[in-house]
Amino acid sequence: MIDTYSVPLKTLVEKFRLEIAYASTDFDSIRLTVEDVARPGLQLAGFFDHYEPMRMQVMGNVEMSYMAKLSPGNRSAIYDRLFSYKFPALLVARGIQPQPEMLAMAKKHNITILLSPLPTSSIVSSIITYLKEALAPKVTRHGVLVEVYGEGILLTGDSGIGKSEAAIELLKRGHRLIADDAVEIKKVSTNVLYGTAPDLIRNYIELRGIGIINVAKLYGMGAVKLDNQIDLVVNIVHWNTQEAYDRLGLEDQYTEILGVQIPMYTIPITPGRNLAVILEVAAMNNRQKKMGYNAALEFTEQINKHFDESMK
Repeated sequence: MIDTYSVPLKTLVEKFRLEIAYASTDFDSIRLTVEDVARPGLQLAGFFDHYEPMRMQVMGNVEMSYMAKLSPGNRSAIYDRLFSYKFPALLVARGIQPQPEMLAMAKKHNITILLSPLPTSSIVSSIITYLKEALAPKVTRHGVLVEVYGEGILLTGDSGIGKSEAAIELLKRGHRLIADDAVEIKKVSTNVLYGTAPDLIRNYIELRGIGIINVAKLYGMGAVKLDNQIDLVVNIVHWNTQEAYDRLGLEDQYTEILGVQIPMYTIPITPGRNLAVILEVAAMNNRQKKMGYNAALEFTEQINKHFDESMK
């Protein structure tokens, strides 16, 4: 199930150290639900077609200079219409103080006015980046997320199949743990997923028969990482003699998470198989494929070439 998120306006104010020129009566309950902000340029001239009032509005030097040239009556009329759309808040950048007409209409329509000393483009880009991260679609999956040679590998499989044990072996080999048991996956762009651990279980791993261990304290801070892009999914299954497993790797497998296609390997295990080594090879092979090299295709081409020459 995909979680939907919103960001309290109060949290945004605290994070970016914004000054409150006027707080609406519902300030504590206002939440931002879209990842973009808007600069009301055309709206100040009276054009409201395609206007999106769910976005926080930002006015900088251009907008404030334009409004300063108008008469107080015109300013009041423009702010009256603008604020009637009940957007979450209006942020004035560059340390510019709001005009009396702005504050008067903000109080009339109960709209929060915020101030920032930063340049308009700087505060806008920072807020959009933050909102994209905070409002990104999220889902929690059972599994283990590790970083192996820079590749984020999400280990999936039945409970007790050995995912955590494989992660411990990878830690001993110099790789890093991101999450054990529960992985919070976030879609940060069209085709990029990032995974992290819930705060409650971050840096901890469960080993059956031993219990819970703190990876950061046992192996050092270099053995853990806050988050990582998910580059590969490895589904670990018990070896089934009745099942036909891919031996050449010619057909790429994918799994879909939050609408993003992620390369996937299905690895059957039996007692004695060194899963950590297999995962290292899987990580390096995935990196090679992203760089344009496919060993399976090269091998097939060599076989075909050999048979073609034999038949001449």
